[in-house]
Amino acid sequence: MNKTLLVLRHELATTFRRRSFLILSFGLPLLAIIVVAVLTFLRSDADTSSDPSSAPAPPEIEVEGYVDQSGLIRTIPETIPPGHLLAYAGEEQAKQALSSGEISAYYVIPADYLETGDLFYVYPDTEPLLSSGQEWGMRRTLLENLVGDAALADMVWNPINLEWTRLASGQPGGTGQPGTGEENDVVQFIPALMVILLYVSFMMNANLLAESVSGEKENRTMEILMVSISPRQMLTGKIVALGSAGLVQVILWVGTAYALINMGGQTLALPQGFAIPASILFWGVVFYLLGYAVYGGLMAGVGALTSRMKDASSASFLILSPLMVGYMIGLLAPLAEETQGLLPVVLSFFPLTAPVLMMMRLADGTVPLWQILLSAALMLGTAYLVVRAVAAMFHAQNLLSGQSFSAKRFFRVLLG
Repeated sequence: MNKTLLVLRHELATTFRRRSFLILSFGLPLLAIIVVAVLTFLRSDADTSSDPSSAPAPPEIEVEGYVDQSGLIRTIPETIPPGHLLAYAGEEQAKQALSSGEISAYYVIPADYLETGDLFYVYPDTEPLLSSGQEWGMRRTLLENLVGDAALADMVWNPINLEWTRLASGQPGGTGQPGTGEENDVVQFIPALMVILLYVSFMMNANLLAESVSGEKENRTMEILMVSISPRQMLTGKIVALGSAGLVQVILWVGTAYALINMGGQTLALPQGFAIPASILFWGVVFYLLGYAVYGGLMAGVGALTSRMKDASSASFLILSPLMVGYMIGLLAPLAEETQGLLPVVLSFFPLTAPVLMMMRLADGTVPLWQILLSAALMLGTAYLVVRAVAAMFHAQNLLSGQSFSAKRFFRVLLG
């Protein structure tokens, strides 16, 4: 155990001294925050320095009149401001009011309106763009007087009060935001964003592990280590160390994304009351560490069978190809609204694609607990078998061999 901790401490110290890791983990988030902060400051400064009088005034409701020859209108709806829909006994009076500028236009409701539904709108020839008008006022007035009840008129005017519920989440608003009843582009992009962050971190840190093992093999440090420590202890220390470093990296990226959303104003605004459930954060840590144990172990095996660090980088494509498949499905499924479709669900149990696809499903909605536990158990078993099999690669025949990496040789040694 002490030897494993020594390896863990050494790998953490080495990783946090890598310039590339520091730039990606700390430099890029800091740069993004600075850029957004500067843009936000410049935008707010431009808003305060601009002349408020130059801003366009909100449109005002025109004063209109009506001549009710049908005797239908008895009340004016409360939604129309007082004095903005005036009644006239005859059309001559309405014409005079129109000529004097008292009203901008008037309606004529014929005596046979209930039979024909015809309604006439009279306005001056000089009035531009009146084809759109504000007919909603007369529509609402006729509707409320026809049904005789304001509440019933509201239901007819807007016959549905739509509150959508995703079957996957069981909550209004989906994606875990209870009670908001709304969703925007930022929320819809969260599952894909989760996939991107996990994929990039897996790719980068798994390659770091392969390069670490391959580098120690190339400079003959591995031969010294194998004398004083068992392969399983060494692998466990390396995987836990680089997995922890990757987890810190993902936390920094997620925190930066959250800060940028809060700084982005209305452009990146989340629905009011939106919050990421604590369960997603917990399972995110679990699946990240399990996924890294699987891919870190496989990449360590690549490092054990390569003679140069350059070969380890080229061989990583083969090992990480299932993760790439999960990445593509994880990006496309949210766009197609198929996050709970057959293919994503099945692949969320496959240990090589589960780290990204199960988190994509969790970020999009509620997943049954038994599915989460089953996927985690399969990954845990796979991680154990991978670490055990890769540890068997660390013997003299492989470490001292000068053979180039080949997929056939890798899987032959891995499986037996």
